[in-house]
Amino acid sequence: MLAMNYRGPQRVRLDHKPYPKIEHPQDAIVRVTRSCICGSDLHLYNGNVPDTRVGMTFGHEFTGVVEEIGSEVQKLKVGDHVLVPFNIACGKCHFCKQGLYGNCHESNPEATAVGGIFGYSHTAGGYDGGQAEYARVPYADVSPTVIPPGMDPDDAVLLTDVVPTGYQAAEMGGIQPGDTVVVFGAGPIGIMAARCAWLFGAGRVIVIDKIEYRLEFVRNYAPCEAYNYEEMDDPVLFLKKATDWMGADVCIDAVGAEATGSALQTITGRKLLLQAGSATALQWAINSVKKGGIVSIVGVYGPTVNLVPIGNVVNKGITIRANQASVKRLLPRLIEHVQNGIINPKALITHRIPLEDVADAYHMFSEKLDNCIKPVLIPSSARV
Repeated sequence: MLAMNYRGPQRVRLDHKPYPKIEHPQDAIVRVTRSCICGSDLHLYNGNVPDTRVGMTFGHEFTGVVEEIGSEVQKLKVGDHVLVPFNIACGKCHFCKQGLYGNCHESNPEATAVGGIFGYSHTAGGYDGGQAEYARVPYADVSPTVIPPGMDPDDAVLLTDVVPTGYQAAEMGGIQPGDTVVVFGAGPIGIMAARCAWLFGAGRVIVIDKIEYRLEFVRNYAPCEAYNYEEMDDPVLFLKKATDWMGADVCIDAVGAEATGSALQTITGRKLLLQAGSATALQWAINSVKKGGIVSIVGVYGPTVNLVPIGNVVNKGITIRANQASVKRLLPRLIEHVQNGIINPKALITHRIPLEDVADAYHMFSEKLDNCIKPVLIPSSARV
C-alpha cells in the first residue's frame, strides 16, 4: 500500500509499505478515506518529539471503511464507515473506566502517562497512523465510531481530534458565564477552542497569534477578538491592560512545543533541545491569567522538563488543567452539535490534497503557505 514515510526531521515521502494485518482478535483494518495533517504532526516533522523513528507513518486523525475485523470484534462490521479517535484505548483499564481514554494504561507500553496514539512516535506506543491507504485499528470495539448517516466525511474526520480537543480545552477551563477567555494560538485547535468557549458561557474571547491570515480566520469563525503579538511590546502587559489589570479568567495554551516569541525559549527548546519545546505560550498564559484563575493546556510538549514560572503558579493560586482529549467521552455531544449546526468543523479545512502529494502538504502546512489552516489528505483508494 501507499503510505507516508518519515525519513528524519523535515523529510517525509510517499512509499510502498506492507499492507497492515490483523495482529489481535480485537483489531480491525480500515481503508482510509480521509486523514488530516495536525499541528501536532509538525512537532514530529520538525524533530521535537523524542523517539520519532525513521520509517514511521504519521496521522492520528482519520476516517475509513472497515475492510476486515478480528474474531472478537462485535460492534463493527465490514463496510462500516468509521471515524477513528486519535486515542488508542482498551476501554477496560482503571483510567478508561473514568473516561480518561487519553491515559489508557494498556495501549502504550512505552509510557506511564499518555496512552497510545496513532502515528505519534514510540513515546505514544509506536503505532503507525492513518496517512496511508490502510491502517490497523486496535481495540476496534472501543473508540471507532460509525459515521452517522448524512454526515459529511469532512466533518467526521475533524471529530477525531480537532473538535474534541478544542472543546475539552474550553471544558477544562471551567468557564463561567461572562468569563474572559484568552486562547494562545490560532491554529485549528485554538480556533476550535475559541469557538467552543462561547458554548460554556464566555463573555469575551481573545486569541493571540502572529500569523495574520489565521487571526483573520478566527475572527470570522469563532468569532472573537484576535491580536498579533508581534505588534505588542509585551503580550502579558497588553492582556493585563485589556482586562482592567485583573488578568483573564481563563487562559488556554493551544500552541505547545513550537511557540515563538521568546529568544530564550526558542534557543533552549527548539534549537538546542535542552527542554521539551518552547514554553513561551504557557509562560504567557500563566502570567496573563488572574489570581485564582485557570490555565488549560492542550498544546503538545515533550515528556521532559520545561522552563515554566512555577513560582507564579503557586503565588497566584492558579489551577492548571491539562490532558489529551478523551474523544470517546465527548463524541456523543459533539456529534449532536455538528448535526444541529452549532459547530461547523469542515469550515476549517482549507486544502484537500491527494495522499501522493504528502511531502508538499507537510511543507505547505509547516511553512504557513497559501493561507493554509487545515489540510486533509485523500488517498486515491478512498472512493468516498
